[in-house]
Amino acid sequence: MLLRASGETRGDTVDLQAVTDDEARSGVAHGEALTRFADAIVDADPDPIRAARERVAREMGEHAVVDAAAVAANFQRMVRIADATGIPLDKPVAIFSADLREDLGIDRFGAAANTPRVGPLLRLLGRLGQPLLRPIMRLYAREG
Repeated sequence: MLLRASGETRGDTVDLQAVTDDEARSGVAHGEALTRFADAIVDADPDPIRAARERVAREMGEHAVVDAAAVAANFQRMVRIADATGIPLDKPVAIFSADLREDLGIDRFGAAANTPRVGPLLRLLGRLGQPLLRPIMRLYAREG
């Protein structure tokens, strides 16, 4: 999958099911602490946020709390802008992520209505193109 390829550019093995399945382990270093922090931020209850923030600080250091909070805030901002303006996924991203979005149940969210459905032929094209994405992502990571 396209999104999985970014982690694999560093040699990581990731399980994106952890995005929507509490029992799955992402394979991301400190992934459980970061997931709990993200979940607490979304729930907006101060006690779980405090506990999650303390866990991230304990496991990763104080600087990681600031970084994780900044990433969460940025994603929240981007999602709100995209939802408010009705921005769909770019066509290539929609094609290459169709199976992943289906597997994770992402298309059940309201904002998914803004993204055109990918038909069977384009979905097949996306599957066939997946093996090319990893080498391209690795090259891109080296350039950055």
